[in-house]
Amino acid sequence: MSNKDRQFRPVAVPDVRVGGFWGKWQDAVCNATAEILLDRCVEAGMLQALDVRRPNPGIVIPIQPWGGTTQMFWDSDLAKSIETIAYSLYRKPNPQLEARADDIIDMYERLQDKDGYVNSWFQRVQPDRRWTNLRDHHELYCAGHLIEAAVAYFQATGKRKLLDVMCRFADYMIGKFGHGEGQIAGYCGHQEIELALVKLARVTGEKKYLELSKFFIDERGQEPHFFTEEAIRDGRSPKDYIQKTYEYSQSHEPVRRQKKVVGHAVRAMYMYSGMADLATEYKDDTLTTALETLWDDLTTKQMYVTGGIGPSAKNEGFTDYYDLPNDTAYAETCASVALVFWASRMLGRGPNRRFADIMEQALYNGALTGLSLTGKTFFYDNPLESTGKHHRWKWHNCPCCPPNIARLVASVGAYMYGVAADEIAVHLYGESTARLELGGSNVTLRQVTNYPWDGKVSIRLELKEPRQFALSLRIPQWAEGASLSVNGGRIDLGAVMLDGYARIEREWTDGAEVSLDLPLTLRPQYANPKVRQDAGRVALMRGPLVYCAEEVDNGGDLSAIVVPEHLPETKTSIMRDLEDAVAVELPVEREDTQNWGEALYRSKPASRHEAKLRLVPYHLWDNRAPGEMLVWLQAEKRGA
Repeated sequence: MSNKDRQFRPVAVPDVRVGGFWGKWQDAVCNATAEILLDRCVEAGMLQALDVRRPNPGIVIPIQPWGGTTQMFWDSDLAKSIETIAYSLYRKPNPQLEARADDIIDMYERLQDKDGYVNSWFQRVQPDRRWTNLRDHHELYCAGHLIEAAVAYFQATGKRKLLDVMCRFADYMIGKFGHGEGQIAGYCGHQEIELALVKLARVTGEKKYLELSKFFIDERGQEPHFFTEEAIRDGRSPKDYIQKTYEYSQSHEPVRRQKKVVGHAVRAMYMYSGMADLATEYKDDTLTTALETLWDDLTTKQMYVTGGIGPSAKNEGFTDYYDLPNDTAYAETCASVALVFWASRMLGRGPNRRFADIMEQALYNGALTGLSLTGKTFFYDNPLESTGKHHRWKWHNCPCCPPNIARLVASVGAYMYGVAADEIAVHLYGESTARLELGGSNVTLRQVTNYPWDGKVSIRLELKEPRQFALSLRIPQWAEGASLSVNGGRIDLGAVMLDGYARIEREWTDGAEVSLDLPLTLRPQYANPKVRQDAGRVALMRGPLVYCAEEVDNGGDLSAIVVPEHLPETKTSIMRDLEDAVAVELPVEREDTQNWGEALYRSKPASRHEAKLRLVPYHLWDNRAPGEMLVWLQAEKRGA
């Protein structure tokens, strides 16, 4: 069987219990974030806008020049909050929080029209504008997030009410969209419904939801262009809109012909996620081929070392190849979260390190930095350099990022494993217990590890009876000198590697022990010389983690630190004030900024002196005293 003929489905969130590193982050979400999200949605007025028993508040956030308002997206904010609550309830029961979520779900049930339509803005504020501007108004986007919330809440609690509401809405959409008489042959300006419908199909077993998702993907970018025709029908100029290009919403050409990652970063990642899901479900090589081209375009020309994507605030997205500014990096939290979504779905047609390594990189660095250790404050944009003025905030007028990173953290167990008919893949390492169903029988995997702080991983298998299947373990590209054994017997990695995974096919028995050792050493990362912003600089990584320098550890003027080309011996220390994170210390040189003199410029470079550099994981920066931060440090000139 070829790699692409396999179909790996993600495991359900309740099937994986995490501890260790991710357990602490999930506890922060359970103890703080889940309730905070709901509180701040309430403070913004979202429940009053939703509850048909209360007066309609009307337009709370003014209509903007592009013809809409972020208030139109409130359903998506509530939905992602409910999804986060669902995952948190599985880990830590909270009857009061569950009751609050049930009340909101009741509101959606009351709001729903008899035909199945449900959207608080277009039912209560602008009912005459329903389905008139799919390009800008996020109707299907909100529906998608509500579907994802419904699936999560059903899986976590067993309660079907929101799932039934959203099935009725999806059934309504099946009749509303298509090429038949009176139907709309269109799609959403902000992709999301596509991947949500796949989730709905998988949980209900109804292929009709897959077909609707496929319709939205297949229609995108076809001519005559739907958004142009829609604008003309609506009396709007098709040229008068926010970014003046259909590249913004990746609708500039049919998806299978797209070769360059362009436009709004989150929209792109959501679309590719839906495409990858459909490629898995339909074994569609045309989608997979297009996605592989786009993947290379993103990861070799347009991605930060943190897994952050989309350097520009102007379009919340992509600019030119190799344009990766550090201090002004937008790198929206949602975009890295969505890159994790896409990467995980690219594993649907078989384990491949090419995708899983990037999933891990984006997860630990680009996405996780969006949440503080306490779970109470958030980053929207994620620069790789700061003069000390960039800090987390409590809320945002477009609060998409807080619930997005919260739902990812709370559901991270589902990204750690993949299951096919006769194979289990371990994509991510972390303390966890996974209860999986493999071809009708149950297999439990118990990971014991202090990853990512330590590279030793032990996996114990529990089975009721011996079973023949393959266990595939990702060997990260950075893990030089990795070793693997089964029941104490050394495995020759070279003999079992397939697409970056150690694939061990054998009859497994209860109590089998797999031991993996991934050496964690500090390693330099140099950017392609075409990335002008990183010329003469070096970033430092340990395992999957990008490290950075903060002023609180090293004093100011971080750009004066010079890292030697050949890294000296390093020391590690446990940081109690950062939840026992591992800091790295190494000797460096430092340019003398104190004795430079009055001149702004002079003919001789600064003198240097020996110094110590202390590095902390990038995702933890700005959790202590405010100050400068730097990822890309000055590199020693070669031959100097």
